[in-house]
Amino acid sequence: MNKTMVFALIILTMIIVASAFNMHLFPTSTPIDVPQEMLGQVLYVCPYENSTWMSIANGFRPFTKWIVMLFVFALIILVFVWGWALYQNLLKDKFVRDAFKTPWDGTKALFWAGVIVLMILMTPNNFKRVYVFGYNEPFVLCDNVSKGAQAIPADKVSYKKW
Repeated sequence: MNKTMVFALIILTMIIVASAFNMHLFPTSTPIDVPQEMLGQVLYVCPYENSTWMSIANGFRPFTKWIVMLFVFALIILVFVWGWALYQNLLKDKFVRDAFKTPWDGTKALFWAGVIVLMILMTPNNFKRVYVFGYNEPFVLCDNVSKGAQAIPADKVSYKKW
C-alpha cells in the first residue's frame, strides 16, 4: 500500500474512534444543569444556523422527488446498457472489453452524481431539525454542552411544524 493511503486510513480510523468515544480536542463548555425531577424528560436544542450549505440544500428540497425520479430513470437506463453490452458479448461468443467501456463510464458518473446530490440534500442538520412548541423558527437537536443549548421538555419538541 502507498504511504499516503496508509496515513489516510490511520487518520480516518483515529477520527472514527475519537468521535465514537466522545473525545474532544478542545475542552467543551459546562453542561446544562437540569432539575432532578426533569431528568430523562428534556431534549437539548440549539438554534438552527442557516448557512450557505443549508440554503443550497433547502433550495433543492422542493425538487427532491424529481431528482430521485431522474436518478431511478438513469439507473434503469444503465441496467439496460449493461444488459445490452452483455448480450452483444454473448452473441459473439467472446469477451470484448470495449463493449463495457460505456456502461462502466456511466456507472462511475451516476455513482458520483448520486454522492454529490446526497451530500447536498442530506446535510446533518436535515436529520436533526426539530420544532419547539411556541417558536416559529426551527431548532436542531444537540448535546447539553453545545454552544447555545437549551433544555426543553420533550413533549414540547416535534420533528413536524406545529
